[in-house]
Amino acid sequence: MRKLLLTFLGLVFSIGVQAQIPTKVIQGDTILKRLTTAPATDTVAVPLINQPMLFGQNLLYKLRLDSIKQTVPLDYNEYVQSYIDIYVKRKNMYADMLGLSSYYFPIFEKALKSYNIPTEIKYLSIVESSLNPHAVSRVGATGLWQFMFGTAKAYGLNMDNFVDERKDPIQASYAAAAYFKDAYEELGDWLLAIAAYNCGKGNVNRAIDKAGSRDFWEIRRFLPAETRNYVPAFIAAVYVMKYAKTHQIQAKATPFVFKTDTIQVRNFVALSDVANAINHTEETLFALNPSYKKKIVNGTEVSPKRVVIPSPEHQYYERLFEVLNNDVDTNKEIILASTDDARELRKKAQPKKTEKSSGILVHKVLPGQNLTIIANKYGVEVQDLKVWNKLNALTIVPGQKLKIYKDGAPQKMVPKAKAAFVSYKVKQGDTLSSIAEKFDGITVASLKQANGLKSAKIAEGMTLKIM
Repeated sequence: MRKLLLTFLGLVFSIGVQAQIPTKVIQGDTILKRLTTAPATDTVAVPLINQPMLFGQNLLYKLRLDSIKQTVPLDYNEYVQSYIDIYVKRKNMYADMLGLSSYYFPIFEKALKSYNIPTEIKYLSIVESSLNPHAVSRVGATGLWQFMFGTAKAYGLNMDNFVDERKDPIQASYAAAAYFKDAYEELGDWLLAIAAYNCGKGNVNRAIDKAGSRDFWEIRRFLPAETRNYVPAFIAAVYVMKYAKTHQIQAKATPFVFKTDTIQVRNFVALSDVANAINHTEETLFALNPSYKKKIVNGTEVSPKRVVIPSPEHQYYERLFEVLNNDVDTNKEIILASTDDARELRKKAQPKKTEKSSGILVHKVLPGQNLTIIANKYGVEVQDLKVWNKLNALTIVPGQKLKIYKDGAPQKMVPKAKAAFVSYKVKQGDTLSSIAEKFDGITVASLKQANGLKSAKIAEGMTLKIM
């Protein structure tokens, strides 16, 4: 009987040990899945706090923030404390981000340093996207740095049927750094520059005029509701990332436990083929290269594309070389993406139904259809369908009607072909980025170059060349 009991206990112990083994794998897979899948809902919206608890202030938190402070002011008040209280309860979420930061933060730091931007700005990505390159806000802001379509174009990011560079950790980080350089040059304060990143430089300038002050906490009441909370949320995120262990938050293991190499690809190459060649999974390659929408790298001799790969072992070099030098069989037509800004799409859908209505189709969902099937049917993105139809999740039901916009973005002002340039007179509230968004093919950098501008500062009444 005793022997039978010991055998039974041994079997239970063995089963228990085996049941525990996959847990780490599942945890790692969960983080990897998070980096390769768009979230079903807008998970990056800043929680709104209207009336913070005045008695929640704590001198210890102030001292800790003071110890972190470098260049960006990390003020402490009841609003910051309220967000700290919210964020320290999100232990799993911050554990994920602490693990991922070991991969992403060096990329961000390099880009920020190239523009002389304070390294603390890297923590803004925590508030923006929770370090998910596929994060999409309710109005269409996309990627780790949550760029809106127009601003992304203005800062040189490309969006077409193959790639969305807002999701590229490297490209988007340099674009974000360029934006912060311009915002700080114009506003002269880092908290104001951070606020501008959320609501635009024009809104911040108008708030400054109304408040008669350049102090964020003074102009705060004149800013949009989300922006009022955006800056204290940023400060709280910095605190939690720095003092995570104090609040029993431990970093989860990152799926990127290997060294990486960067290669330039001059052919159309499938990420799955690259993964097979170097003995890695397609999910890993897509997590490292999230901007390739079709999981196909669309490189050419004229415009080679960057691919980040786990450093391959020597025995895989020949297979990798073969994959990189052969074109994958696919339609190579490049189609520039239309705006996914929900605000622009709403404007497009309103009145004047004569010409604009011709670009809108209505699809009635059939049994067995999902968003992916419908998106493929009309040659659009799932993300577009969600934004156009104000869908908070991927779930749809038979009989539901979905709008499909075939035309894309509203007509833009295009410089006349005959003229070497056109002139634009700066209006009140204009910024270089807002002007760039009005013209096809124009970026902030090209505006600066064409007009000999050393900074982003412009004044009402100035005449700018649009080349």
